[in-house]
Amino acid sequence: MSSTITFDAVTKQYPAGRGTESGSPAVDSFSARIEAGTTTVLLGSSGCGKTTLLRMVNRMVEPSSGRVLIDDADVATRDAVALRRSIGYVMQNAGLLPHRRVIDNITLVPRLQGADRHDARCRALELMDMLDLDRDLAGRYPHQLSGGQAQRVGVARALAADPEVLLMDEPFGAVDPLVRRDLQREMVRIQAELGKTIIFVTHDVDEAFLLGDQVAVLRAGGVLAQVGTPEELLSKPADEFVADFVGADASRRQLRSVERNGSRVVVDADGRPLGTLREDGGGAADGESS
Repeated sequence: MSSTITFDAVTKQYPAGRGTESGSPAVDSFSARIEAGTTTVLLGSSGCGKTTLLRMVNRMVEPSSGRVLIDDADVATRDAVALRRSIGYVMQNAGLLPHRRVIDNITLVPRLQGADRHDARCRALELMDMLDLDRDLAGRYPHQLSGGQAQRVGVARALAADPEVLLMDEPFGAVDPLVRRDLQREMVRIQAELGKTIIFVTHDVDEAFLLGDQVAVLRAGGVLAQVGTPEELLSKPADEFVADFVGADASRRQLRSVERNGSRVVVDADGRPLGTLREDGGGAADGESS
């Protein structure tokens, strides 16, 4: 089961001296609806209000005006601690408790919610299997993990209480590109299996297009420039800002197929090969053609 999230004209205005100019909001009249069981990516440059919006959902940030609704209920009416425990949250550097073992990090929220210790540990081990984490890591401490392992543990912890909503704040930004690609593919697989309502924050366009059912492009000051599917953003950008940001006119996104050495090859506008076309026509081209 998953939940619908609605941002209803939310604005966040910080006092002068909080990193924004006096009178300049961090988020300005943002409205969007996130359907249950889908992934929405908040995409934009650093400082455009993505994380501020994300944290409004679990009340780590309170809007100056407007409302955030989960299943048509205003989150402001809910106890903040209980709300946060009901929502999965993954941050860039995993945020694991350094003095707790992996298994104890994963079981933390279920145990706080009163889950039986044995049941919580069994669920944690199942999640480790799902995220391709060797069970031998369960007794290790966070400093004994690689960056990719730590992020996987962070995702497992966020899923441990089976939340309907999962918030992910640039969770793969601190790992190397190869690990990042693996983690992205893991998220696609896990979402297909679990069907959570996910809000994912990133400044990486390719990541946004890979993971997002819909993508919300933000301008400076937390102004919504356009929201739509990756296909809509590329084919019908709302304006020049969106087109430039998503690279709609960039040569690497203007693809065509050509015949080379007896095979159909996908190339960009400059003729650089990106992949091959499958004979059955199913799926994307092999290679990085996004």
